[in-house]
Amino acid sequence: MIKTIVVFFIIGLILTGILINPILVKKRRNRFKHRPLPPLWNAILENNLPIYLCLSPNEIRRLQGHIQVFLEEKQFIGCRGLQVTEEMKLTLAAVACLLLLNEHGQYFPRLRSILVYPNAYFVQETTSVGKYVIEERRVARLGESWTNDQVVLSWEQVKQDINNWRDGRNVVLHEFAHQLDQEDGKAEGVPILRSNSDYTIWAKVMTEAYQQLCNDVLQGINTVMDSYGATNPAEFFAVATETFFEKPHQLLSEYPALYEQLQRYYQLDPVQWA
Repeated sequence: MIKTIVVFFIIGLILTGILINPILVKKRRNRFKHRPLPPLWNAILENNLPIYLCLSPNEIRRLQGHIQVFLEEKQFIGCRGLQVTEEMKLTLAAVACLLLLNEHGQYFPRLRSILVYPNAYFVQETTSVGKYVIEERRVARLGESWTNDQVVLSWEQVKQDINNWRDGRNVVLHEFAHQLDQEDGKAEGVPILRSNSDYTIWAKVMTEAYQQLCNDVLQGINTVMDSYGATNPAEFFAVATETFFEKPHQLLSEYPALYEQLQRYYQLDPVQWA
């Protein structure tokens, strides 16, 4: 009898923890969001995020809150001798948190650590080149997003992207778009949407835009999106996200339905930031 009571007591504690924990997390995050932003941080954001002063006062306020939560919850690790400074953390958080202005409610939940290299880093890549042949090669990378708990970035590339905001390439936006895509454990170009009915129109619009990009790349036609987006649907979503934030006018002109879907998902209209 006593054993049964103990078992039920433990189960009760576990269930209570499951129910209460989201409430405690929300309260803690709200506390972080409403802390005053240090004056120096504002200066860094104005200097390092090219579109910062183009945002509306409401968007700036929300972005500042998300940045503070992000910095509290994520770990930054410098690699190959790199010392990750407060300015670097703030800059990375600011760009990544642009993707959270849709108030989806999550802060890249699978992500625990951001690994930052001073410049390009090398990894061993294994590919199949035949029925019974596996090839290993050392390749340079500027960033990658892991499904489990890490994003890896080149700080040199991050700086280049900041200084060339309108070129449509941004490694932070790209890799954190992958994090949104991987939130359900899969990387297939479909983030978690607000309602089940949204998935049908998302699939239709994204498939048509992806096929259009693939056809343009095959024919050698220049397009607003980087040709890397034709690799697969996951890369297409990441590249489309970069383009949405950095080349909104061109994206709206060439892919109006795609722009509308991204506008609806991110709850933002970057065309207005000009």
